[in-house]
Amino acid sequence: MRILVTPTFERTVKKLHQQQKTALDEAVRTIASHPETGEAKAGDLVGVQVYKFRMGSLLCLLAYRVLDENTLKLLMVGPHENFYRDLKRLDS
Repeated sequence: MRILVTPTFERTVKKLHQQQKTALDEAVRTIASHPETGEAKAGDLVGVQVYKFRMGSLLCLLAYRVLDENTLKLLMVGPHENFYRDLKRLDS
């Protein structure tokens, strides 16, 4: 599975602590093995899927897009607060 990342995703990952990166890696592995795991979005975010996971005690969301059967594009990761608003800005 080929995984592409956006600059926004990379900047966010740089700021994470090691334990948080481990939780994120596990979430990415889950998505890579089962791309249909995430919840498909509609409306402005059609084509985007969001996977919910725990980073310590914090519930985080990971937005991604399946480009083809062998390619995933990780768009954004973060807490729920303002997540969809920021994702719309990134996606447009």
